Amino acid sequence: MINRTVHSARIRMAICVSLIAAGASLYAQQVPPAGGPGRGAGRGPMIPPVEETGYQSIFDGKSLTGWEGDPQFWRVENGAIVGQTATDKQPVQNTFLIWRGGSPANFELKLQYRLTGFNSGIQIRSIELPDIKFAMKGYQADMDGEQQYTGQIYEERGRGFLAMRGQFSYIGEGKKPAVVGSVGDNEELKRLIKGDDWNDIQIIARGNTIIQLLNGRITSMLIDDDTAGRKLEGLIGIQVHRGAPMKIEARNIRLKKL
Repeated sequence: MINRTVHSARIRMAICVSLIAAGASLYAQQVPPAGGPGRGAGRGPMIPPVEETGYQSIFDGKSLTGWEGDPQFWRVENGAIVGQTATDKQPVQNTFLIWRGGSPANFELKLQYRLTGFNSGIQIRSIELPDIKFAMKGYQADMDGEQQYTGQIYEERGRGFLAMRGQFSYIGEGKKPAVVGSVGDNEELKRLIKGDDWNDIQIIARGNTIIQLLNGRITSMLIDDDTAGRKLEGLIGIQVHRGAPMKIEARNIRLKKL
């Protein structure tokens, strides 16, 4: 009984610390107060959104300098990275365009993406498999054309589904993911996704906590205490998925190391 109590306390403490650490990086949500805009007069202005500072562009908008992948599937077009497959042009397995600028640990990553077709994702804190060229294993901000998985945190070639859209999940030592609570309604968050236009995605990685935002809303959150399964640093990449034809476009890619 004592061990269970201590274990529960440690989980609560880890969650609290991670939330406090990550909270400063999230956009302040300005909710109109009940009773109209006049309520609260004299109390000062509403809290403004976080100012974007400290980010560095990791894509020059003109070339794949600093990135590496299979040239059969990657190109630059109209200021965006483009990864594309066709029915008669498929990779042997999921293939990735990998950023060669380092293996960041604590960071915030922002970019815009547009997905046409099947499936893609943004890799973070990942490794490149030594025996399969341009294949990656690790955390992924998942996305798909039918918006079934868009917004979730997935682990490519690893533990699979970690936090579905709308979920705040926790993984204990040697355990499977378990839901702690909700960050929003799945269907409501789904309606925010632009299937035929550009979406803003933000990924925050601090310590054992990963938070994903789409178009200004948190879509999934994970605290990972599984020391054997997690990674606290690693590569960044973009996925081209084997299967049905797909096209992923990414632009305005910015990274802030913390």
